Amino acid sequence: MNKNNYNVVGVMSGTSLDGIDVAYVNFTFSETWSYQITAAETIPYTQNWQKILSEAVNYDEHKLRKLEHDYTHLLGKVISEFLAKSDIFGLHAVCSHGHTIKHEPENGFTLQIGNQPELAKLLNCKVVCDFRVQDVQLGGQGAPLVPIGDELLFGEYDYCLNIGGFANISTINGGKRLAYDICAVNTVLNVLSQQINLPYDKDGKVAASGKVIPGLREELEKIPFYGLRPPKSLGIEWVQKHIFPLFQKYGSIPALLRTYTEHAAEMIANEFRNSSEEKVLVTGGGAFNQFLIAEIQKRTKTEVVIPPADVVNFKEALIFAFLGVLKLRGENNVLSSVTGASKDHSSGKIFNA
Repeated sequence: MNKNNYNVVGVMSGTSLDGIDVAYVNFTFSETWSYQITAAETIPYTQNWQKILSEAVNYDEHKLRKLEHDYTHLLGKVISEFLAKSDIFGLHAVCSHGHTIKHEPENGFTLQIGNQPELAKLLNCKVVCDFRVQDVQLGGQGAPLVPIGDELLFGEYDYCLNIGGFANISTINGGKRLAYDICAVNTVLNVLSQQINLPYDKDGKVAASGKVIPGLREELEKIPFYGLRPPKSLGIEWVQKHIFPLFQKYGSIPALLRTYTEHAAEMIANEFRNSSEEKVLVTGGGAFNQFLIAEIQKRTKTEVVIPPADVVNFKEALIFAFLGVLKLRGENNVLSSVTGASKDHSSGKIFNA
């Protein structure tokens, strides 16, 4: 292997449950890192898998073990089919995030399923995976992990904002990389949309048609998480406890979508230093929500930049591929300034075929 050139596949499944992102990436190091996404695809979950993954937070240990086995085999099938379809051979590794079922760093626990040695056997390829657990064991939040990629691959931007199931941001503050979750986004908007038989609110059109509910907006703004200092991270359990119960006493779905979209835009825009000389790179599925992006831009002078579609759609898969490369090199891929861990470290497990 050329120690400065790597052909790897990054695999990511997010909390929005839209599917499994798979990206074939070449990384080259020559003083700085560069990358090229050669092939990428999102393989949608079936309705049955969406249901299983959304309910798994409540599974007991026995059901979780079976789910772990079944999901590992699903990943093996999805990745194998992607490799065959894209005619990919000679991989250095598959670098897989797995799918988060439970994330409770305050209790010293996080679980991403699919991170099993069996995956390497199914793929007949080296696998680098399970990136979050070590950080939690070192006292960190286990999230966000993407900022090392923001630092080394997208350093020309003042902020990197990902809008997926949750919005998270990465920036330099006081000479150190700082990153944290801001608020829930698609984990909320998609659930509301599904109540009117839409998989998601395309372009934010339904939200744009609704009217803001002032009382709900005020209640949302009082949620204690927003007053916490980083490092801080969110999981689906938080949404179920703090967000969904607030909706029960309020109006129509368009009004709920409008109110929550504007709330998310406000929380996100509050994180910028509001300078017209600064730029924020926006990726994740929420970058295509035109109403949400317009509401963010309305609230800040910071320039909002939407990159090419392959970066918007696959930045997390790209960066988990990069985390795997750094792990293979024995280099730090998690920053303590971001997660709150006791030290920077090289996280993840390596399984050979």
